[in-house]
Amino acid sequence: MLRGKKKRICRFCENGDVFIDFRDEKRLVRFLTEQGKIVPRRTSGNCAQHQRQLARAIKRARHLALIPFVSDIPR
Repeated sequence: MLRGKKKRICRFCENGDVFIDFRDEKRLVRFLTEQGKIVPRRTSGNCAQHQRQLARAIKRARHLALIPFVSDIPR
């Protein structure tokens, strides 16, 4: 019997959050990889609407220098 992975539930729908604020950098950093890339929807489990809001908030926070564009990991 083959079972698929358990479907992830959108954290924002679960909590009833209507708006994702770009000033809440602690919440936004959870959706970034170590290199500073935005985590895709299939990995994070967000719904399409909240993933778009999240990406927009991360990009706004980057432009205002609240979170970095890339991390300081040396190669």
